[in-house]
Amino acid sequence: MRQPLAVRMRPRALNEVVGQAHLLGPGTPIRQLVDRDVPMSLVLWGPPGTGKTTLATVVSHVTSRRFVEISAVSDGVKRVRAEIDLARRELGMAGRQTVLFVDEVHRFNKAQQDALLPAVENRWVSFIGATTENPFFSVISPLLSRSLLLTLEPLGDDELREVIHRALADERGLDGAVTLDAAAEDHLVRLAGGDARRALTYLEAASLVVEDGGAVDVEVLEKAVDRAAVRYDREGDQHYDVISAFIKSIRGSDPDAALHYLARMIEAGEDPRFIARRLIVHASEDVGMADPTALQTAVAAAQAVEFVGLPEARINLAQAVIHLALAPKSNAVITAVDEALGDVRKGLVGPVPGHLRDAHYKGAAKIGHGEGYKYAHNHPGGVVKQQYAPDSVDGREYYRPTRHGAEARFTEVLARIRSVLRGSPGEGRDRR
Repeated sequence: MRQPLAVRMRPRALNEVVGQAHLLGPGTPIRQLVDRDVPMSLVLWGPPGTGKTTLATVVSHVTSRRFVEISAVSDGVKRVRAEIDLARRELGMAGRQTVLFVDEVHRFNKAQQDALLPAVENRWVSFIGATTENPFFSVISPLLSRSLLLTLEPLGDDELREVIHRALADERGLDGAVTLDAAAEDHLVRLAGGDARRALTYLEAASLVVEDGGAVDVEVLEKAVDRAAVRYDREGDQHYDVISAFIKSIRGSDPDAALHYLARMIEAGEDPRFIARRLIVHASEDVGMADPTALQTAVAAAQAVEFVGLPEARINLAQAVIHLALAPKSNAVITAVDEALGDVRKGLVGPVPGHLRDAHYKGAAKIGHGEGYKYAHNHPGGVVKQQYAPDSVDGREYYRPTRHGAEARFTEVLARIRSVLRGSPGEGRDRR
């Protein structure tokens, strides 16, 4: 049975690897492992289709080491120990080193990962573990501390195009049997979303729809992968238009429209981290203190994107979108900080009031630092009449809370606090 296109096109040498230039330069751990045959253990962390298995295989081929691949999905401790024992015998009898590659290592439980430690510790094998999940949460500390952590990035559009072009022309791939028109290539790059394996899988599926010598167009590609084409250029107007409409829909409290734009971005291959970052900004810019939990939800969604990735993280992003869309809105936070920044940029800074200056060092009292400071905890309600801002901006009111949601409560609280700060305080003892 013929192997899948993605397997047939797997690089055989480091100079065939596309992407991950930050890991393949002179002096990098991968280069040392290959060029100097240095035994070491690596944990490769990155999204699917970024080359984790490829790098492990290339290391084995180039160094002529024995290569053993274990899947954490289907293999257990018994297989791990058997392979380690065989590696020890090979090393002792023939001096041949073994690359032990564990795919999806995060799926091993603690006991299974513990079984790897003696081999890694004693360098009976060069261990390479691949994971799509954050290794600081999914790989045990003893194994992680004995390994170098290398982070792989999603392939860029140009890198994906290079992978596709090679597959179309190479004798191991499609060997010129089909062509790919420009629009279909653009769509394939969008669908791949930085995943080379996905790009080759979709290309192979499309090639089976046309006869030899035929052309794969967008319609053929859609039929092959069962996805409608989404017009979206991550570097062009569509990128900015869709993200603008997305944020404005959330600001306008329309969760349905916001979810539509979220779906468009996901289907078009937009980086989910970009979407998550925009949600975090929006949570403070357009919701703010009207619902302080909105920021927590947005940050949690961003963390979920890092932990689980797409497609599962679409659910977490959708939850954040719905929360932010339905939350009461306030732009008081961004207005406050921007007005404060505006005054500072105008030169309204001024010296820190003497009673607020640091008075903990010897000699501070002699120059009046800290003199007259009123310790707030010694006064009713923990607030006392006292000037905190420099003279140049004293009395400025940057934060003006709205009456929306939870911020209505802060409107009343802030009014009381400001009346005390600028009015007649209750009596109490001061502490310096």
